[in-house]
Amino acid sequence: MTIAEPLALTDEIVVLRRATYDALMAAVEDALDARALADLRAREASGEAEYVPIELADRIAAGEHPVRVWREHRGLTLGALANSAGIAPSYLSEIEAGRKPGSARALAALAKALRVAIEDLLAIER
Repeated sequence: MTIAEPLALTDEIVVLRRATYDALMAAVEDALDARALADLRAREASGEAEYVPIELADRIAAGEHPVRVWREHRGLTLGALANSAGIAPSYLSEIEAGRKPGSARALAALAKALRVAIEDLLAIER
């Protein structure tokens, strides 16, 4: 690594050529990017990072209920999700159909069962 030669140096101030400063800032940004990428790859390897397919996002944006979209994405039946969340299948069916908004408690249980944030289950108002 090339050592940056200061043009002036005091106890509190270092004066550098613009090119030297720009090179140092680029190196810092590269190091931060490399660290962020390494962190992301570690989260992916551990299963913590998940990418949402565009088809899933499109279905939600088109007005399908997020609970149904996430349930189907996870490969769960209505009964299996209801059982995992500790709610009645009929109640889950009404939530997915938009006939009931779902209580905070029910949505929290569904979010946990689906491994998503509760915000991901809130229906988009049109």
